[in-house]
Parts: sequence; C-alpha cells; structure tokens
Amino acid sequence: MHSRPLTSLGRILLIASAVGLGSANLLAQDSTSTAPKPPAPADAPASRIDIFLGYSYLAPHGSLTVPSGANIGVTGPVSYSSINYGAIGSFNYFFNRYVGGQVEYANHPDGNNDGASTGQLGMIFRYPTAEITPFVHADAGFVRLGGPVHEPYTFGPALTVGGGMDYALPFLGGKLGLRLFQADYEYFHANFGPQPPYPTGGRANLKVARLSTGLIYHMGSILPPPPVTYACTAAPSPAFPGDPITVTGTATNLNPKKTATYSWTGSEGVKVTGDSTTGQIDTGSLAPGNYTVTGHVSEGQKVGMFADCTANFTIKQFDPPTISCSANPTTVPSSGGTSTITAQGVSPQNRTLTYTYSASAGQVSGSGNTSTLTTTGAPAGPITVTCNVQDDKGQTATSTTTVSVEQPPPPPPAPKTKTLCSINFDRDKKRPARVDNEAKACLDDVALNLQQQTDASAVLVGEAASDEKKASTLAAQRAVNTKDYLVKEKGIDASRISVRTGTQGNKEVENYLVPSGATFDNDVQGTTAVDESTVKVQSRTAPAPRRHKKAAPPAQ
Repeated sequence: MHSRPLTSLGRILLIASAVGLGSANLLAQDSTSTAPKPPAPADAPASRIDIFLGYSYLAPHGSLTVPSGANIGVTGPVSYSSINYGAIGSFNYFFNRYVGGQVEYANHPDGNNDGASTGQLGMIFRYPTAEITPFVHADAGFVRLGGPVHEPYTFGPALTVGGGMDYALPFLGGKLGLRLFQADYEYFHANFGPQPPYPTGGRANLKVARLSTGLIYHMGSILPPPPVTYACTAAPSPAFPGDPITVTGTATNLNPKKTATYSWTGSEGVKVTGDSTTGQIDTGSLAPGNYTVTGHVSEGQKVGMFADCTANFTIKQFDPPTISCSANPTTVPSSGGTSTITAQGVSPQNRTLTYTYSASAGQVSGSGNTSTLTTTGAPAGPITVTCNVQDDKGQTATSTTTVSVEQPPPPPPAPKTKTLCSINFDRDKKRPARVDNEAKACLDDVALNLQQQTDASAVLVGEAASDEKKASTLAAQRAVNTKDYLVKEKGIDASRISVRTGTQGNKEVENYLVPSGATFDNDVQGTTAVDESTVKVQSRTAPAPRRHKKAAPPAQ
C-alpha cells in the first residue's frame, strides 16, 4: 500500500469547492454584465451534438481481500486508492432539445495501486438555456479494473449515474462551452479469480465517486418549434340583442402529434359556449355596446405551446315601437256600458308586437290591437285606459285614451211620513172615544190617500188629556175606533193601518200617511204601539134614549 497525502473524500471536497467557486464567479460576472442578454430559453436554439473532453478525478470506495495473501505478506483487505489524474470524453446526440443518447469513455491508468478505464452507453437529459445548461445522465457498460495488489486488468460491468452543468463561452460563435463540473456515482465489479503462481485474485465491488471538468464543443442546432399563434373573428357584427353571433378562431404552428384544446371566455357578462375552434355568443341579455371575446388554444403549459386571441363585436339598439290609442264611444252612461279600445302599434324593424291594456277604473279585456272597457260599477268621471305594446326584443311603448262615465242624476229625496189630519173627541162627553160624523171628512181624506198610494200605510196615533180617567186606555180606544171606521166604512185593508198612542195630551187622533220606503219611528218620535187584541171596538151608533116609566097612580 502507498501513503496518500489527502483522503479520497478530501480530494472530492477540494475539487467540488474549486468547481463551485469557478461557477459562482462566472455566474456573478454574467449577472453584472451590461451586455445584451441572449434570448429567452424557449427561444434559444439547442445543439444537436455535444463533444466533451476533459480532466477526471476518480475516488473508489472499496477494498479487496487477496486469497492466501498471507503467503505474500498481505493480511486483511486492501483498499483502492484515489486516482488523481484521468481523462474523460463523451459524445452526445440529442433527439430533441432535452433528450439524447450518450457514449462515454474515461481512463484513469495512473493510480497508486490501481487503475481503471470505462466505456459506457446511456441516456442524457438536459435543460438548455441561453448560458447555463444543467444535465443528468445514466450509463451502463464495462470497466477495465486493475489492482490494488498487482491484480492484472480485468473486465467487469460498470454503472454510472450523475449530472453536471455546462456554461456557454462566447468563443466560436457560442459553439464552445465549459463543463463547470460533472459529478458521477459509479459502480464497478471485477472478478480477478485465482492468479497463479501468485495468490493475487479476489473480487472487487467498488462504489466510486468521479468528478470531471473540461471543454465541450457544440455541433448542429435544434431550433425550438415556432410558437402557436391564434386569431379569431366574431360575426355578424354589429347585431341586435338576441341575434346569434359565432366567433371563429384560426390557430397556426400546431403540432399535429398533439391534441389542442380550445376554450372561450367573454367579458362584461358575455356568455360564450363551445370547446372547439368556434364558439356561440349568447346576446339575449346584452345591452347595446361594444364587447370582447377571448379565445385560448393550448397544446401544453410551456411557453410557445399556447396562445390567445380576441375578437370584438357590437350590439345595436333596437328602435322601439310606437303606439296610438283611441276609444269608441268616449262617453258611457252612469248605469254602466262598454267602449271599444283600439291600439295601433308600429315596429320600425317589423318585429312581432304584443298588446296589453290597463284601466284606472272598470275592467278592460281583450288581446290583439282591440279590447273592451266595461264600466259597470265604475264611479262617474274620466277613466284612463293605457295601451301597451311590446316587441319580441322586450322594447315597449305606451299610449292612453280617456272614457268618461256620465254623472248619475241625483237620487230622489227619501220618502218621509206625511201628517194628514186630526179628529177631535171633545164633543161627546158621554162617549169620549166615539168617532162622530164630524170626523168623517178627515177620515175620508185618509182613505183617499191610501187608495191612491197602494204601497203606503197609515198610522193612527190616539191621544188623551192628562186629566181624563184612564187616559192611556182611552187614547188606545180612540185609535182603534178610528181604524175600525176606515176598515168597515171605507174598505181599507186592516193590515195597512197601525194604531199607536202618543204623549201630546190632546183629545184627538192624529193621522199619518207612511209612503213606501219611509220609516214612521224615524220620522215621528214618542209613540207606542197598541196591542189591538186587548182593545174592543166601540160602535159609532148612539144608543136609544132611555124612557122613564110613569109612576102608577096611587091606589084609591
């Protein structure tokens, strides 16, 4: 074994620090530079072929136990040493901007007690930008491994995974670059077997760290695909509210291997339906004005794989309809009548018109351009009839006409109880309730009024003086006797005559005529109805004078 001034881990850290410092310095210079920046990553071309040559440092981690090593003075496992000097080269061919195939060869022949060279194939993945290109790769192939105790070089399998970062140099028009670092993890396996005549065989399973740097040469170019563009138009425009408008989009630079998706959106309340190159705009709820629709096409989320377009359209204001309104007749009687209402609507665009009517009183019915106003129950005075017209776009117009209801004649005065005449009972002292002949003239007049007004009735109010005996009974008797005269001698229906007593304090009967519709109790206050079943009628005829018998002569 040989002494090592630095451990493998130390060397790795030292080289990584140097590479990191170099990278930071380059990036710092770039960030402070005032030179124009190169195009954005999506617009920058990428190389088709990359050729890399550079320096490589190998740090194996593992050991080998030599069978029967004690025979040659080797006891225990022997570790592999780091190899400070090596060369590496690779050839990369990229199928597109990001993915390519890789062939790599690295040779590290000058170790302290070992050496290794590898040849591998694999895949490389990169993300090219204007200046910095990070990458990762994975390879598989062979290793030709020797050592660490005079083992001859033997082939075995090798695996590599790792990554790094390239920096574009301005030389040769950008074709030359610097690989800031490449850090890889490798696995080597070698079976040295028994090696007679010296026992130098064994099996090696090594975990290896490899750091590399160098120059990279770019050849060819992979231009990014042209960005997707999108243009759209809306037609017809201008249009009236409710008219259908179709928006049509035209996309260019689409990748035929991908499926594009389409969407439409509108601003200011515009509703657009459709998920293809055409969309339908719903204009039914739009007010007159100018509107914008935005279309979107996408093949992916990366820059250049999607695009937007805008289309403008205009909604015009409909000319509203006009209407005239008339009534025939314009005056109807107060008892109720009808008037024909005629409306004449005109639409400048010949839209379909719908008519409705309303009235401030009465009832209006009908459709079309005519209706009927019925005024039954409406108060006297003018009635305003409103004629409305609406087109199929919601625009309206109104007009009014007036129908007058005649003022009704004033109602006749309410019938009142009429005072006719009174009959007096002051002459016959012996029969103070008898209807005498002097009363006939008054009662004949009462009967005549009843005969002329067949719907009228009579009320007879009997009175008595306060100093008369049994005044209330006498007043009732006088009223009953008076009724009896009118019934029996004048032929008046008894049901048309009512008898009452009053409080006037006179020896008389007051006679009243009650026309139909009049109420006696409302017109004459303070009378009391007589129960006729308790009063017996007295005859008008005077009784024959009583004759006195002569006294017999005295007996002789």
